[in-house]
Amino acid sequence: MDSFVIQGGRPLRGTFRVHGSKNAALPLMAAALLTDQPVVLRDVPQLSDIRNLVGLLGTLGCEAEHDAAERRLTLKVTDQSQCVAAYDIVRTMRAGICVLGPLLARRGRAKVSMPGGCAIGDRPVDLHLRGLRALGAEIHLENGYIAAEGKLRGAHVFLGGPNGSTVLGTDNVMCAAVLAEGTTIIECAACEPEVEDLANMLNSMGARISGAGTPRITIEGVEELGGTPEGGHQVIPDRIEAGTYAIASAITGGEVTLENFPTASLTAALDCLRQIGVTVESLSGSKNGIAPPLRDDVRVRRIDGLHPAQIVTQPHPGFPTDLQAQFMALLAMAEGNSIITEKIYPDRFLHVAELTRMGAELIRTGASVMVCGQKQLVGAPVMASDLRASAALVLAGLAARGRTVVNRVYHLDRGYERMELSLQALGAQIERVDQKDAE
Repeated sequence: MDSFVIQGGRPLRGTFRVHGSKNAALPLMAAALLTDQPVVLRDVPQLSDIRNLVGLLGTLGCEAEHDAAERRLTLKVTDQSQCVAAYDIVRTMRAGICVLGPLLARRGRAKVSMPGGCAIGDRPVDLHLRGLRALGAEIHLENGYIAAEGKLRGAHVFLGGPNGSTVLGTDNVMCAAVLAEGTTIIECAACEPEVEDLANMLNSMGARISGAGTPRITIEGVEELGGTPEGGHQVIPDRIEAGTYAIASAITGGEVTLENFPTASLTAALDCLRQIGVTVESLSGSKNGIAPPLRDDVRVRRIDGLHPAQIVTQPHPGFPTDLQAQFMALLAMAEGNSIITEKIYPDRFLHVAELTRMGAELIRTGASVMVCGQKQLVGAPVMASDLRASAALVLAGLAARGRTVVNRVYHLDRGYERMELSLQALGAQIERVDQKDAE
């Protein structure tokens, strides 16, 4: 098991290109099950979650050809007889559930293990099942698997839940509806850019989807889908990776240029950065009053000290829950008291105890944490508990005085491509070692 050893206190400087989005790529890959024609994806990140889903698709008769140098992934179904997504693979990632809708739509049946992933709180799949049942699927649970079958027909589907809409649930229902008979309307659909990216690719393959990126999506069912157009589909930039590296520049007092930066997808987070005292300057000519670009080049730096802020996570276009932990690390060094409230996953605070070990003063009350800013964090051995909490601990280690050891960084490998190499290129003193060598 690997660990990161970090010697903090070095301002980051240089240029980093944001990779393609993991959270967009995984549903795009699952959508290859909807056709027997090739699906080509460009700018696919090289992550453990991607490799695991490639393995899962392989067991479902979908062959993969990965050109790592070109970051191009070609998927093609050659066998439609298999409909079981096994526990051994699905347990490794939350996104394994996204094969459910495509399998049901194309093959008429599916048996998918209940998903795994990060331990960030209760994330039930009942909204997925509610949506598929509304389309006519018969669903029951058997031995830890979701078993679904039936002919799908268009319907009026409501996907609202106690903590808002569901991204993967919207993806699943949308994928199922593209081959259903008739028209489907999804109300309270997730508005995240990853959902819009999936709809754009499906439309390029012959689907008829409108309204993606809004709370109401309309899908006119078609008989079949083709493959992606010549040249393939380019995955959108990873907004969470982009936000994480922007915070890395700010927390170390450095100056980093971020290429392929999804300004249009990070409005709420960028607003918070400005309140905190971090400048994010566009280098690609975007002007005030013009819609921000999806692919931008920006320079990130802080001029003076960090200021406190109030943050509430919300569904897109609100503040993203996947940046909550990283902003907590940043605000731990602000001059004053901040409040962070988690409205998506109210128990997503496993990083609080570990940041406290590094000198952060954090007081949790229910779904909120008061962050009492300190002038300096101190290095310490800490334990990563989930993907984004891991990133927060690395960020804190970059800014802290002394040596920080972040254990169990396999969580990071699910969502950040060789993070230590990217940070080294920006001037960080960070090394990946075997955990026993870090003690």
